[in-house]
Amino acid sequence: MGAYLRPATLEAALALLAERPRTVLAGGTDHYPARVLHAPDEDIIDIAALPGLRAIVWRDGAWVVPCLATWSDLIATPLPPSFDALKQAARQVGGRQVQNAATVLGNVCNASPAADGIPCLLALDAEVELASHSGRRVLPLADFVLGPRRTALRPDELAVALRVPDHAGTVRSRFEKLGARRYLVISIVMVAAVAELSADGRIARARVAVGACSPVAQRLLALETALAGQHSDPALVRPEHLAPLAPIDDVRATAAYRRDAALELVRRAVAALGDWEALAA
Repeated sequence: MGAYLRPATLEAALALLAERPRTVLAGGTDHYPARVLHAPDEDIIDIAALPGLRAIVWRDGAWVVPCLATWSDLIATPLPPSFDALKQAARQVGGRQVQNAATVLGNVCNASPAADGIPCLLALDAEVELASHSGRRVLPLADFVLGPRRTALRPDELAVALRVPDHAGTVRSRFEKLGARRYLVISIVMVAAVAELSADGRIARARVAVGACSPVAQRLLALETALAGQHSDPALVRPEHLAPLAPIDDVRATAAYRRDAALELVRRAVAALGDWEALAA
């Protein structure tokens, strides 16, 4: 039977991780369901008591989402329109009870291919801040999530925050999700799009990411290039823009269905970037 540890400071938590590998627990909404049939012998570090790691704040040129910030915290925090897609995703992460407990950064560290938050954060150019006894480092999200349930987190490190840079000018964002039903469901496909618009309404810069269609969520870089300088026209989205995706057959959908659905959802997201009424829905 492993030990249950609940440090009161970040320094104490990092000291425990420096001793030997231990399992970090924040919201626990992924941790406990994964251990229903088999409870491994592991030491638990419950970080819920760590102070100052919940409020989402603007600091040093970026929005900082600390490791204890929940999906409900994200929804309730006044944030710029670039976060609208992430808030749309937050409202579809489980039910209200899950949203009140599950953390945004925990969704990233869980590294599920179907994690709804990751495409949104990729489209926001998010970074992950990691802390250990030896110091801190910051990684782009694309370099942090390495594969299904795999990240670049070292055994002695704690992921302490997400950092999202500010986006100048008029920004719009959109999240689209397909599942077997509207809520309380694992995604078959999800898409996040963020666009910075010029004064004439054209897309100055776009970032589009697709999840649940590859081992890790993928940015569609060729599509982003094609959208630059254009109005938000879904006809600009071509099947070849989905080349980075590698969908598989599983119990939720076939690979072919996922690819077709991804194309449709990307087109909807791009169309919505030019439609204020759709964004407000």
